[in-house]
Formats: sequence, C-alpha cells, structure tokens
Amino acid sequence: MILKHKKYYNCKKMKNIILTGADGFIGNNILKTLKKDASLNTISIESEFYQISDWKEKLEDLIKTANHILHVGADSNTLNTDVEKVMFLNFYTSKIIFDLAKKYNVCVVYSSSAACVGVDGYPSNLYAWSKFSAEQYGLQNNEDFVALRYFNVYGPGEEKKQEMSSVAYQAWLKNEFELFPKEPERDFVYIDDVVSATLHPVFNEVDKGVYDVGTGKARKFEEVLNLLNIEYTYKSESSIPDGYQFFTQADKNKFMLNWSPQFTLEKGIESYVNYLR
Repeated sequence: MILKHKKYYNCKKMKNIILTGADGFIGNNILKTLKKDASLNTISIESEFYQISDWKEKLEDLIKTANHILHVGADSNTLNTDVEKVMFLNFYTSKIIFDLAKKYNVCVVYSSSAACVGVDGYPSNLYAWSKFSAEQYGLQNNEDFVALRYFNVYGPGEEKKQEMSSVAYQAWLKNEFELFPKEPERDFVYIDDVVSATLHPVFNEVDKGVYDVGTGKARKFEEVLNLLNIEYTYKSESSIPDGYQFFTQADKNKFMLNWSPQFTLEKGIESYVNYLR
C-alpha cells in the first residue's frame, strides 16, 4: 500500500537525527553508519530511556529540534505474550513519538515488520498486531511518514536478539539445526541492505507509505544451512506452532523508488561467515 501525497521527504539539508533502539541489532548497525557522516548530528535513544520518570518530557525536548526520527526501537520477541509490555513498547511509545513528530513537523521513518501481513494477510501474534497498530496509526496521523516492513533480517550484531536471532546465526552457534517440516521459506535480507533502506528516506525523496524491505525472493531454510555447511534434521509436524508462517517474500513492486537490495542470500551468507569466523 503506497499512499502518495504532495509533500516529499527531502532531507539533504537535515542535520539532527533521532534514532530509537540504538542498542538493538538493527539500531546499532544503523548508528554505526550514521556516525560515519560528520554532517549529521545523531541522538541515540536506547531501551532504558523509557524507564526514566520524565521520559515524555525529555523526548519532546529532543524531537522539537529534530529533522528526522528513525524509530527502530521495539520489543522484537515474537513469542512474548505479555500484552501490557508489548503494547507499551511497540504501540504506546510509538504513538507518543508520532504525535510529537506531527506537532513539530518532523519526518518519521518507522521500522515495521513483514509480520504485519502474517498468515492469510493478517497479523498472527501479539508482536505483529502491535507493529501493525503502530504502523497504521502513523499512516493515519502523520503527514511525513514512511513505514518499512523488514523481512527476515540477519547479519553481524544479531546476537543481541538471542532466541529471536536468525536461523543462520543459531545454526552457526550449534553447528546443527532442527527444521520444521513442510519446507518453510523466508525472504532473508542482509543487515547492510536494511541499514541502507532505513537511511534511504534521509537522503532521498520518498512518498508517504508502506514499503517492503527484503530481497524479493523467498529461500528455503535448507538453502541457508547448505550455504553454511551445517547438518540438519527435521522436527515432527506436531511441533509446528499455531499461526506459523511458512512463506514470506517481499514484493519488489513495494520497494522504495531508487532503492534495491545489494545482497543475495549467497553474498550475504558469505559476508556473514567472514564476520563470524
């Protein structure tokens, strides 16, 4: 879904960037890239920020002088069933950020998720609903808003995700892996491509809307493990959880204009293995 409007992101003159989730897997990789650009003043917000009693006031002080907010921070544990915690971190804090961005006319780039389309086109777990709710709120509330639906991200730094890390990382650690049967497929996107996609609206004109961030090609888990030279076995069908997604694939027609991934699965795994060794 692309919602076009007359106003564009033209952030070449922008200097002040707020990055949430700077201590997470994706956020930390984005932060490293931002720090390389001396023309940008990057203000990083980590997860502990929301534990401060006056975090809303401090957040407003930061946003009122910002040009761009890269809202990456979230509870990314798709197995978390704590409604209060997940909705606070993924929806409520997002709503506050979006409202303040609207108040001060600040561009927002929101890190959404492919989980929003879930099974049969609908979110299938609490995490997915929380991300979808925030995404849709931003679309309806903010004029300058880009939502990026990340697909299955992997690469350096994902040890921060622990049990939510990619099949590539978990298999590398164990030197073996147990797969669900029925050959699930995912669109595995390398972290460098996710960073470039997230920063794309900072330096280029992007229409308001929702965009996919992936390779546009689903690959079997077995292909990942074969590239890693990792042996694997299969679990029983009874082990498959309810609502499990067997297929995800980014739609190339929903990529941002003038952005495309640079890493195939083969190239991404090769780069990742060089990092892990």
